[in-house]
Amino acid sequence: MSAPTVRITSEITVDRCTVRVIRHGGWSWGPDPQLLVRLVMEALPDLLAERFAEQLAGDGPDLEISEPITLTARLRPDGAGPVPEIVLGTPMNEQHFAVTAVVEEAPESVPVDPFVPELSSSPVAVARMFAELAERDELEPLLALLPDESVRVYLLALLEAADTGSEVSTVVELLRAELNSRNVDPLIADEEAQRVAEAVSTVERRVSPAVGETQVWSVLPFLLAGPLARIGYLDAIGPALAGAGMPDDTPLFAAALAYKVLGVTERGWRRAERDRAAAAAFAGLGEQVPDEQLAGLADRILPALPVLDGVLALALCRGHEPAEPLLISGVDGRLLLVDTQGMFPIAWSESTAGLVPHWEACGKPPVLVCAGTLPPRCLSELASAGVRFVTDVRPLRGDPVSRMPWKSPLWRTEGADPRWAAELPGQAERLGDLVQALVVERRAVPLAANDDLERSLTLAAALGLGTIAWMLWRDRETPDPVLALSRFADLEASVRYEQDVVRVRVPLGRRHADLLRCGLLADVPNVVWLGGRTLTFSGG
Repeated sequence: MSAPTVRITSEITVDRCTVRVIRHGGWSWGPDPQLLVRLVMEALPDLLAERFAEQLAGDGPDLEISEPITLTARLRPDGAGPVPEIVLGTPMNEQHFAVTAVVEEAPESVPVDPFVPELSSSPVAVARMFAELAERDELEPLLALLPDESVRVYLLALLEAADTGSEVSTVVELLRAELNSRNVDPLIADEEAQRVAEAVSTVERRVSPAVGETQVWSVLPFLLAGPLARIGYLDAIGPALAGAGMPDDTPLFAAALAYKVLGVTERGWRRAERDRAAAAAFAGLGEQVPDEQLAGLADRILPALPVLDGVLALALCRGHEPAEPLLISGVDGRLLLVDTQGMFPIAWSESTAGLVPHWEACGKPPVLVCAGTLPPRCLSELASAGVRFVTDVRPLRGDPVSRMPWKSPLWRTEGADPRWAAELPGQAERLGDLVQALVVERRAVPLAANDDLERSLTLAAALGLGTIAWMLWRDRETPDPVLALSRFADLEASVRYEQDVVRVRVPLGRRHADLLRCGLLADVPNVVWLGGRTLTFSGG
């Protein structure tokens, strides 16, 4: 929020002030989101008084500050506690103050975050993740997206927990009821689940934490952490992997995620040494991760991926504007659903039916179906589900679509606005660029026997990149993940590992200034693969 002229105190007059609130912890802004803004505005006079205490002391002449100043404050939504941190900088292109308030989740009885390091790998954390979703009425939609085996894996993990408190018991009953509704016996595992369980039990854990300071050629993996934390994805990684019996594999997952935004893999598998070093640094490992270990991760993580993908998809569906179209195309042997506003991939599916719940959660918007390898009867099934769409895919006999009077062959369902036809070529081209960059050119787990982890990491990386592009450039150009990938891939950084903090120092310049101005360099607390340490950013 901003105001043209604000008189903060009798001694200080601010001609223009922009306030940006960034929340960390959990998935929700709470019942009163404006409360956070009010708390920041109430704290602003004290922030300014503390910053300019020296200039305001005595009876000296009036002081006019012509350079822009940024104040970063750490607050709590209940208003308790001091304001312990003020970071000064000059990132703004305009002559005004910018106040960034990083708001932490308030404790209830003890000063512990819901997913603190001590609990992030325990069954209690798994229960808390599902309990939070249930409180926001999102557990039922998430469970509906999970395959039977994923629900069964998490149910059995909770049943085997030593802690049988009410929180765990409640979630156990919810998961048991979900399986009962599907007529699935939770105690009978199929052959695939047995294979995964054996792989998990025999995996060799590697623990080689990074120490000291290192240089990375690209800071881009670290920049993904903030956007993914804001939607709750980062909080879900620890519980999701712990529930699947993989609490020690979070660094491997982080390394695989980093590869999605680093250099191109030559011949589909060969990596540059600088990419291996950057991925290890992001994962907090002192050694590079062999591709064979990532292939093993891809086998073991299968039950956890639907949970992570569901958390991401629900967040994107909540934020979609129903008037804006979605995009569907056949990519990498699956159907891919994309939010066209920021070119955010929402979900992959083997069938049309798998995308319909996401379309409904987005408010049943119009859809653009572009050329690709589509399953048989895809257009007919979309129309039967009530989806209004425009497509450049030649229909099959019996598909309920009609030819449009257009310069190129296009078809539409009844009720589809013909004006959407103008958007289809441009959106299809943007999607093609995204697929080329994140699916074809960059392979996170090239030796894996299946592509499930590859697709899941593509969703997460695209969301992080797309959020960066959206926050930086949406007011001046059409944002999409490829923009962030191309403009920040070669931004170097220095990474220092300390006991409680991992510090990332980015070179000062226009890119650092833009990231700071938009709040993309805010602290990311409790990063699970860093042992619960806080990820902090600075310039220098």
